[in-house]
Amino acid sequence: MIGRSIFAIFFIIAGALHFIIPQAYLKIMPPFSPMPLTLVQISGAAEVLGGLGLFLSSTRQVAAWGLVALLIAVLPANIYMIIEHSSFASIPLWALWLRLPLQLPLIYWAWLYTTRR
Repeated sequence: MIGRSIFAIFFIIAGALHFIIPQAYLKIMPPFSPMPLTLVQISGAAEVLGGLGLFLSSTRQVAAWGLVALLIAVLPANIYMIIEHSSFASIPLWALWLRLPLQLPLIYWAWLYTTRR
């Protein structure tokens, strides 16, 4: 329960930031992304809804699968940040590389809530 709550709150806050400081997320959108602002808003809404959905047993499984899909969907942005590191010089390259494999435990953490317990 505590781990799920921490995970949910993380996504609610992260999703809200998409609306509070969208320019930060627009910077990391790969140039081939269609309608970048719309995608930032959709991903922010998905994070908020996914986080909220983890709190209710009736929506927990769907929310968890949605967060798994979202974490996979944002991998291109993480890879883009590494490739275009000079555009993100304020973030150390090692941190960008570390962020990439950290997606796997986050995906696993979300996956833990995809089954009824």
